[in-house]
Amino acid sequence: MAKVRSVDRVAAALDDLGLGARARELPESTRTAAEAAAAVGCEVGQIVKSLVFRLPETDEAVLVLASGSTRVDVGRLESVVGSPVEQGSGAFVRERTGFAIGGVAPVGLTAPVRTFVERGVLAWPRVWAAAGSPRTVFDATPDELLAATGASVVDVAEP
Repeated sequence: MAKVRSVDRVAAALDDLGLGARARELPESTRTAAEAAAAVGCEVGQIVKSLVFRLPETDEAVLVLASGSTRVDVGRLESVVGSPVEQGSGAFVRERTGFAIGGVAPVGLTAPVRTFVERGVLAWPRVWAAAGSPRTVFDATPDELLAATGASVVDVAEP
């Protein structure tokens, strides 16, 4: 059986979800929010960072989709999930999402992951998220992103 590229998995998920979005490959890196914003010509806040955390007590993965201009307050996130959290290692992120760090998309994950959207994402009319590699992105409205991921909106930004 042929291995499906991460970007192709995201493209298929976008189609399956009925989003008009298309994964866009860029010549520049989009690994950081600043790089992605420069590459697509938007504000840093319009970039959706995909942050994967591990709950050490259960080994569960949690995905937080945060505005590129926001830092996640781990204490607030721990209050939301009701458990201590730690940043997921590269191996953990790939194992639980099917993506490498820097290309974690909010759709097309290889297994279900409990997902949250940080409230700051909702401030923008359109946002850009990773599409499976450090050089690919797709755009959507925050409402489309919420519907596609089934995420809950949370207040986990640092004050």
